[in-house]
Amino acid sequence: MPTIHLLIKGKVQGVFYRATAKKIADKLKLTGWIKNTINDDVEATVTGGEEQLQQFINWCKKGPEKAKVEDVITTQETETPFNDFEIVR
Repeated sequence: MPTIHLLIKGKVQGVFYRATAKKIADKLKLTGWIKNTINDDVEATVTGGEEQLQQFINWCKKGPEKAKVEDVITTQETETPFNDFEIVR
């Protein structure tokens, strides 16, 4: 299964971005992690099926209601298996 890395820029901290992303990832049966960065961005590494990953990317471009996503930088990573999807603090 493919693994992708996402860097989400904009007003994405303090708007329940990570918590909502976890719900979406769990629903899509994706695994990996998501965390805030020190630059006020959100970063994630996600593994799953191509279609589910694309749905997750599409959601990340919008985010939860109060988010204002400016950019989502996506890069392909070496396939990495994870047990579940977790919020890293």
